[in-house]
Amino acid sequence: MYQFLLTGRYLASRLTPLLAVAAVALCVSLVIVVVSVMSGFLDMVRASGRTLMGDVIITYPVRGIPWYGQLIKTLEADANVAAATPVVDTWGLLRMPYPDGNAKESERIQIWGIDPDTFSAVTGFADTLMWTTVPDEVKVYLLRDALERSRSVIVSALDINARVHLLRHTAPLETAEASDAKLKSLVQNMEEGDWDVRMRIMALDGTDVLRTALNDEAWQALIAAEPRLESDDAVLNDGLRLERNGRPALIAGLHVSQANQRDAEGETEIVRNGYWWLPRFNVTLTTLPIDARGGMLDPESVSLPVANEFQSGVYLIDQTRVLVPIDVVQDLTHLDAAERVDPDDPTVVLGEDPARATMVLVRGTDGTTPAALQIKVKALYRQFELAMAQQDVLVQPPSLDLSPGLGVRTWEQQNASFIGPVEKERELMRTLFSIIYLVCGALIVAIFWAIVYEKTRDIGILRSIGAPRSGIVNIFLLYGLVVGVLGAAAGVGLGWLITTNVNVIHDALASPPAWPGWAAISVGVALFATGIVLGRGQFLLPVLLGVFALIACTTVGIGLLVLRHYGGLVIWDPSVYYFDEVPSTIDWTSAMFTAIGAVVVSVVAASIPAARAADIDPVKALRYE
Repeated sequence: MYQFLLTGRYLASRLTPLLAVAAVALCVSLVIVVVSVMSGFLDMVRASGRTLMGDVIITYPVRGIPWYGQLIKTLEADANVAAATPVVDTWGLLRMPYPDGNAKESERIQIWGIDPDTFSAVTGFADTLMWTTVPDEVKVYLLRDALERSRSVIVSALDINARVHLLRHTAPLETAEASDAKLKSLVQNMEEGDWDVRMRIMALDGTDVLRTALNDEAWQALIAAEPRLESDDAVLNDGLRLERNGRPALIAGLHVSQANQRDAEGETEIVRNGYWWLPRFNVTLTTLPIDARGGMLDPESVSLPVANEFQSGVYLIDQTRVLVPIDVVQDLTHLDAAERVDPDDPTVVLGEDPARATMVLVRGTDGTTPAALQIKVKALYRQFELAMAQQDVLVQPPSLDLSPGLGVRTWEQQNASFIGPVEKERELMRTLFSIIYLVCGALIVAIFWAIVYEKTRDIGILRSIGAPRSGIVNIFLLYGLVVGVLGAAAGVGLGWLITTNVNVIHDALASPPAWPGWAAISVGVALFATGIVLGRGQFLLPVLLGVFALIACTTVGIGLLVLRHYGGLVIWDPSVYYFDEVPSTIDWTSAMFTAIGAVVVSVVAASIPAARAADIDPVKALRYE
């Protein structure tokens, strides 16, 4: 019983145990934060891979899989398959609409030809679309574009009343206040080109203002040129259908365009107040087809309007990938359907060379694991291969046994070249940062050794009244256990607080306000003044601590103010670290093991001073001063 009483007394009577608790807490929190960020990074890789690619991927690069429609029917007929979709994957160049200047005119991009309906069923495509409505700052530019494209139609549709309204709102004050009769006479003598200028002037005040000036016929002509001005969800629907104004369109990753930038709060802003919003423009897509023998053909190009942009959360994908209707990409890569002719007599048609897809993405039903689905898909592919062979078609699908380029992989196997190193890096970080336990143990040994030295007389009294050596050892082991438990609990709490707010901390460093810097300097001055008052010319320690506090707080404050002056500190660069945010989910399994490890280290480290205390000669201890 006396062990518990003495342990409680030692904990409550001195500042030294708090230093041991703080040492354990800092070590635990450091390991938790590092491991949680690495585990979160790995989890984000895994989650994004499955969301963007489905559960299982059938791949056959370059040549592609013929009769993929029949393959998809075979797959979807199985109860374990929820959906499947074809993809044509290739690389190319995207000619951007930027003017000459600092911006790059062409971007190297990864092209995915997709069927938007089935692609949405397999992946999270619909949820990644960036623009559900047209940003307010962009509407004035869309209005101007529409006027430019349909100028003659709109002007010819203007009746006399619409022209009077336009003249009244865009003429000098003395003319604007004239009567309708006078304005009508002025209207009749004006050039046709003048109305285009007046509409553009009114467009600067927004869509609603211009709508009041146009009659219904002119307005409908304007909307026909730019439907997104009237319908709030037109840009979202265009993205879901991969079309714009009835034309096949392209969807680009958010960071393909250099016009999209993230502000200090992490929100996307468009350069030049919305002017360079990419879905305003057309772009040119160029790719280099490869024939069936692996030879390169002449480059193929197509001009496409941009329907929307997507944000997957994976910076590497958002920076390089564009989505295009599959038939457009098949045409660019020569994977579209074509007639097969006799090489000796081109006038003789032997049959049809079917359209091809380089990948088929498969999503399993709920409860079906990717590994189990992979086995099932392999069996279904063999069934498809046999069925096509029995149909005696000229172009046979590649064989799983005879075509080395054909693969049926889970999404994790498909990304193994990236996931594997990340897993190893996490374990390496966990191992390296666990070495900090040695530092923690050394601190506890030093602190407890000092406590034993201080409590030598108490130990002598206990031994003289019959306390056994084991009782003395138990006091300090219990002491170490309590320090370890309190430190581990505080470390878990601190680690959780830092991990869950890591993006807030990062944003604060990227754009630090001024008040924390001045607050830190003020705290340092206050602590220094407190040390002077406590010392009162008699004690040096409070003054010295005050000086240290002043130096530390002033350094922190000046550092924050310097960061603010030079634009902040960006530690997590999404172009380097793959994702656009720092993982902020704590790894509770690792946190619990870290906490338990800290408690064990505390008890083991405390055993060394405990053994020293048990070996003290009670006679010498009673004589100790």
